[in-house]
Amino acid sequence: MPKTKEELENLSLSIIDKTLQMDLTWDWSCGVAYYGICRLYETTGDKNYLTDLKVRVDELIEFGFSGDWTVNKCAMGHCLLTLMEVFGDEKYQELIDSKIDYLQNRALRFGDGVLQHTVSSNNDFPEQVWADTLFMAAFFMLRVGVINNDQALIKDALNQYDWHITYLQNPQTGLFYHGYNNLAHDNLSSIYWGRANAWAAYTMAQVGQRLPQAYLYPEFMNIQGSLNEQLAALKFLQTDNGLWRTVLDDATSYEEISASCGIAAAMKINNNPLHQKFVEKAFVGILGNISETGRVENVSAGTAVMRDELGYREITKKWLQGWGQGLALAFLAEFLK
Repeated sequence: MPKTKEELENLSLSIIDKTLQMDLTWDWSCGVAYYGICRLYETTGDKNYLTDLKVRVDELIEFGFSGDWTVNKCAMGHCLLTLMEVFGDEKYQELIDSKIDYLQNRALRFGDGVLQHTVSSNNDFPEQVWADTLFMAAFFMLRVGVINNDQALIKDALNQYDWHITYLQNPQTGLFYHGYNNLAHDNLSSIYWGRANAWAAYTMAQVGQRLPQAYLYPEFMNIQGSLNEQLAALKFLQTDNGLWRTVLDDATSYEEISASCGIAAAMKINNNPLHQKFVEKAFVGILGNISETGRVENVSAGTAVMRDELGYREITKKWLQGWGQGLALAFLAEFLK
């Protein structure tokens, strides 16, 4: 168990090395993984974290792209923002602009402008809201809006948060459902999926960090209130091992590390002193699931909105996943500031 900053940095480097050994392509898994690496750079200022990442991203860009973007593929925008900031290569900016153009002008929406979650060029999930969209698209839009001082884009991003809170958060429990079906006006299987709550908590915690004078935006007060209620509920669902389950309120479902990383990171960022003991407990639990070679263990595979709790419980946690690597790095970054 790392006890010093140097030991924690070495563990982070081993996670990065393992991540860059993965054959990740231009999609959400890669986007979350590479966001984690960039988050370490953001919090430490150490450009060495980005050297090999730049090589890999440039290689992927050279391969080229086919078809239009999807919400999931926009997750790659996060690392492009960091690489553009540090290296200033115009090709990164062109891709950022292309993704924002897609989200603003071509991405499937419904109602007042709610982004539908998309994973392919097909209309796989008509008028469905997934918590995943908050990380892949809304958070990315917010970051670009702030960098460019684009108030219309900031407003659109904050509205996405607002709508996702409205459709996914149960005001009686404070927890987030995985999805919402606007055609049926229901939350599909109405499951409190762990990683969905991580996507929501982590991205909501980032708003106050990223948006200058956030308190002047009415939407931010709604986001912060939502986050406070969610975290207050989540602390009661932490297991004895300091983790959260893949179905939060199902004691028969397994402890899941990507969800635990996102939730604990949100608590750390939100900085409520009443949550400190839960963060410390999570730190021990999470590090106990990271191997010496940098492999983040017990991360559930890609998960659609399943039909029932059994569907979530049976999703494998055997394999190495980019989102597990990335969320673990994002969590550790909060301790390396």
